[in-house]
Amino acid sequence: MMPIRRDLSFELPSDKMLSWHPAGQHMAHFYNTLSIFFPVGERFFIDSVRHYRDQGMVKDERLLQAVRAFIGQEAMHGREHEAYNAAYTEAGVPADRMEKLVDIILRGVQRIFPRSYQLGGTIALEHFTATLAHVLLDTPEMLDGADAHFEAIWRWHALEETEHKAVAYDVFREVYKDKKLRGYANRVVTMFLATVIFWSLCYPFYIYNVARTGGLFKLKGWWTAARYQFLKPGALRRMLPLYLDYFRPGFHPWDHDNRHFLEGVEALAEQYNRKAA
Repeated sequence: MMPIRRDLSFELPSDKMLSWHPAGQHMAHFYNTLSIFFPVGERFFIDSVRHYRDQGMVKDERLLQAVRAFIGQEAMHGREHEAYNAAYTEAGVPADRMEKLVDIILRGVQRIFPRSYQLGGTIALEHFTATLAHVLLDTPEMLDGADAHFEAIWRWHALEETEHKAVAYDVFREVYKDKKLRGYANRVVTMFLATVIFWSLCYPFYIYNVARTGGLFKLKGWWTAARYQFLKPGALRRMLPLYLDYFRPGFHPWDHDNRHFLEGVEALAEQYNRKAA
């Protein structure tokens, strides 16, 4: 699967930032909170993969081509989610301050951990986003009835995360091709650390963001959000088996072949193409 860089623009309506999801404000906040992590995270992923490309660790021409496309896609994701987060900040939620905190943490990771563990963190979080993308694409009711612009940006991000889900992992395999046991230890440890760090930030951010807009004591909103996340459609519950498969010693992202989702990506790209806009 060869990723393709697409230059799209979604022009999210800022007046709908807190109301774009049909399940209500609490679910809109959940997706919006996820967006906070993407611009900084995408830059971290790009740096991690580009380092090993520039060091000459990637020699296969097709993988080099995939790395270039991966970097292009992640750069586009970062740009569009920067615009998303700016609109979220304008809606009264200090997303910019939370994004700065994520940036400080990831810069600390880059100072403290060796490059190999930064790449391990990248493939861990790439797997995490790929599993979320799969559930989003496989469960249309997650976004049914949402504002068209918001639905499109989340579908586009999910499609491209699916398209490039193995690129960083294949770079990792090149780095550890003669040290497979050490590579396995790296990806298990980094997945554990990435999971703990991500959720220890995500849910406090999420609760704060809901509280910031007056929803802290609206129990119906919390119940609806919990049902969407864990019961029906149950995105986080559906993610769990795919997440756990990562710990299998022989795991590869394309063991779970879901490329059939990509059949609609070009139609979406044509509709939101930046040049056409």
